[in-house]
Order: sequence, then structure tokens, then C-alpha cells
Amino acid sequence: MKKIPHTFTIVFALILLAAVCTWFVPAGEFVRETVSLQNADGSTSTREVVQNNSFHYVDKSPQTWQVFSSLFNGFVDKADIIIFILMVGGAFWILNNSHAIDVGVIAFLRKVLMLNKYRFFQKIGVENIIISLIMIMFSLFGAIFGMSEETIAFVIIFVPLAISMGYDSIVGVCMCYVAAHVGFAGAMLNPFTIGIAQGIADLPIFSGLEYRIVCWLVLTSIGISFVLWYANRVKHNPEKSPMHKLDNYWRQRAEEQQQNPIEYYTPKVAWILYGILSAVMCLCAVMMPQTRINIGGDEVALIIVPILAGLFIILGFVSLRKSVHFFILNLLLFTICFLVIGVLGYDWYVMEISALFLAMGICSGVADKQSADDIAKLFLAGCKDILSAALVVGLASGIIFILRDGKVIDTILYGLTRSLASTGEVASLGVMYTFQTLLNLIMPSGSAKAALTMPIMAQFADLINVSRQTTVLAFQFGDGFTNMITPTSGVLIACIGVAKIPYATWIKWAWKFILTLIVIGFLLMLPTLFISFPGF
Repeated sequence: MKKIPHTFTIVFALILLAAVCTWFVPAGEFVRETVSLQNADGSTSTREVVQNNSFHYVDKSPQTWQVFSSLFNGFVDKADIIIFILMVGGAFWILNNSHAIDVGVIAFLRKVLMLNKYRFFQKIGVENIIISLIMIMFSLFGAIFGMSEETIAFVIIFVPLAISMGYDSIVGVCMCYVAAHVGFAGAMLNPFTIGIAQGIADLPIFSGLEYRIVCWLVLTSIGISFVLWYANRVKHNPEKSPMHKLDNYWRQRAEEQQQNPIEYYTPKVAWILYGILSAVMCLCAVMMPQTRINIGGDEVALIIVPILAGLFIILGFVSLRKSVHFFILNLLLFTICFLVIGVLGYDWYVMEISALFLAMGICSGVADKQSADDIAKLFLAGCKDILSAALVVGLASGIIFILRDGKVIDTILYGLTRSLASTGEVASLGVMYTFQTLLNLIMPSGSAKAALTMPIMAQFADLINVSRQTTVLAFQFGDGFTNMITPTSGVLIACIGVAKIPYATWIKWAWKFILTLIVIGFLLMLPTLFISFPGF
């Protein structure tokens, strides 16, 4: 069997390939200007966009020794994601040391097995229901508020759960990461893609929602169906999983934890911590009596923080009566709740989320009666375990710097868009969609790509009698699907790195699924050419 190259080897080879391109592809640039855009909440912001007919060729800037400096630049550019990965990895290592997740998984599986005594669940399969519900939830997160980087933290939870249910690490990644990115591609209210693209295209923010809901339903159904098919295939024949041998890491980890019987106890320090956190929750409830959640441009004022404070006081007391393990799981649950509230209501990003998970990890260690030195050592052990996943994010970002500094990204963009002018509606839409899909392989940032392409694409749409809304849909699908395979996506590399899945193995598994989604995406766009949908 041919040995699969290391992920670092693959990424560095792509950096070298990008450098070679800068020697042969003509260098060119668009002229960009700063414009004011209306946000979903009615406020205005500025964004850099491309001027019409402004492309011009410039002197070549072939990249040589920059293949090494690009690695440094990649680390600097993705420093927030890298630090986020390290902090989450360290926090979860502290939490895992308490065996709280193991207790939770065991309790969860016991409840699941009890449902199998009912004929209805026997026919459908309890595991199938669990996978479907989790994927629907994360798909909604991706579709509504653009969940992406946040999925890195959930991989650590769902991979062990998938292994314990008889599946593999790929199923665990699919339950959170793939589900969120299928929702991201078929988004209904994603402000980072739809909101920006529609603003640049001079369309009402989040218009055309009705047909986007249909697209989300179709794409999410296909995603769930594919994952269920693969999961059942692996469960019946584990050797068909490309991760069968590599998942020994997770299986051995689970066996080691099972060999050490878990002692259920509640130390006094956990009760003290509960009292302190309850007081903090009450203070937050007083300071933030209402939270304005912005969904689809509509603000809804909710008393969500006071509600969560009350639930924490009740559930924290009940969980401590059982065991400190359930209290730590309670901390994890409320961490996730505050993550969602922070993202939707307070514009949180990786800095705030990192701090939230770090606080959770420290509180977990304190509740488990760990000393300050022990917590620090556990945190460092977690950072060490996840270091390779963090490093590869910076390496992959180096590809973008080579292409950008070599001044060939704009040339590629210009060359592809010129082919749109002389084709019919269906063919033009196909070329436009193909262009957005291919461009995403080297520019995975949806907001940056929207600022670069939408000023041009919107005008092309007018020339070829294609709705600007359809153009936004082409951008949305093109931006979303290939995020799940491109090595320039830091989130993908981080997620599969955390799950211990080699990049080559992931590509071998995912390419048929992604190709299917790309084809379905094009078929979903075709009706907009012939049927008048609301907003199109």
C-alpha cells in the first residue's frame, strides 16, 4: 500500500506549486476603492471593493525565498485561529482529565440503548436519529449565523462520541463540522456571506429568503442522508472506514479510561465554585437583563441571560448532588449556550470564545480538586497534543500569501470572468458558479471573496439577463462547498487535525460527497432562471 504523505508535506508542496505559478501566470491587479455598506442591523460599515473595468497588468513578482517567509506570514495572519486552537485544546485537556465527558457519554449511551426496546426506534435506529438531530442543529447554526471556526471546539466532543457509538472519527467530524458547513453553503441568513454579497450587489439584505430555505432543506437532507449511509456502512463493517487503523488512538484512549474505574464524588471546592459562579451569573443577569439577538436583520430582545442564570443555579445544584462529573458537564453545556448567545447577540469571535473555553477549563480543574500547578500542566499537555493541528493552519495560510504577493490572484479572477460575456444564460451561470467554486480553493474567506467578485459579477448578471439574486446564490454555493476540501481553509485543517484525520485521507473520503453537493447546487440555481421566485 502506497504511503500517504504527511499533511505538512502536502501543504508545503502546494506552497511550492503556488510559487511556480507566480513565474508563469502574468501579474495583474484591480483598482480597489472603499465604499460604505448597509449592515443587516441598519448600521453602516466600509469595505474595499473592485472598481469596474480597472484590471491592469503589472510587473511580475515571482516568488522564490518567499516560500519560507510565507510560512511566517501565514502564522501571523492566522494567529487568532492558532491561539484559539491551542486554548481550546488546553481547556478540553483539563476537562477530559476529570473524566466528565466519559461519564456523560456512558450515561448518554445508556439512555439511548433504553429506547431500543420500542419498536419504532428499532426500525428507524436510535443512532440515526441522534446523528440527524445533531446535524440539523449545526446546519442551522451555519445557515443562520455562519458558524465555522466555532466547530473546532466541538470536534473534541463528537469524535469520541462517534467512536463510542461504533462509528469512526469521520462521522464525528461530519456531525458538527460538515453539518455546519453544509448549512453555511445553503445559508438563509448568514451575515458573513449573504449579507455582504447582497449589500455589494445593491440588493435588500437577506432578500430571497423563501427560496434559500428550500435550498437549505435540500442540501441538509442530502448531507444527512450521505452521512447516515456512510455511518451505517462503517458500523456493519468497520474495516471499510479509511480511519479504521488510525482511529486506534481514540479507541485506546477510551479503553484506558474504561480500565480506570471512575469514582463518583463531589468535593467541597466544587460547591464553593458553584456558589461563586452562581453569584457571577446573577450579576450578569442584572447587568444584561435583555439580549438583542439579530437574526436576518430583525432584532429580538430576549431575557436569555437571566433565564440561563436561573437554570444554572438549579441544574448546578442537582448535578453536584449526583457527582462533580455532572457538574463539569453542566459547565460545558452552559459554555456552549453562552457561546451561541455571544455570537448572535454580542458579536463574539475567536478571542471571546477562546476566553470562554479557557474559563471553562480552569473551572473544571478547580471543581475536580486540581491544584493550580496541576491545571497549568494539564493545559500545557493539551496544547502539546493539539499543536500539530494549530501549526498546519499557519502553514496552509502561506499558500494565500504566495499567490497574493505574486500578484496572480487578480489575474486568475480577470481571466475567468472574461469567459462569461459570450455565453448563454445557463452556460453563463455555470461558468460563474464554476469560477466561484474554483476561486474558493485559493481564497476561502467568504467576505473577502464577496468584496472582490460581487462588484464584477453583479454587472455581468445585468448584461446576460441573469438575476443578481441568482449571482449571489452562485457565490454562496461556490463559497461554501469547497471549504470542506481546500487546504487553504484553516478551519478544515484544524478540525481534521484535532480528529487525527490525515488531509489525504479526508480528500479521498470527501471528494464524491463534495462533487455531489456542487452538482446539486447548480441544479438548485437553474429554476431561478425560468421561475420568478420572491426576491429573485
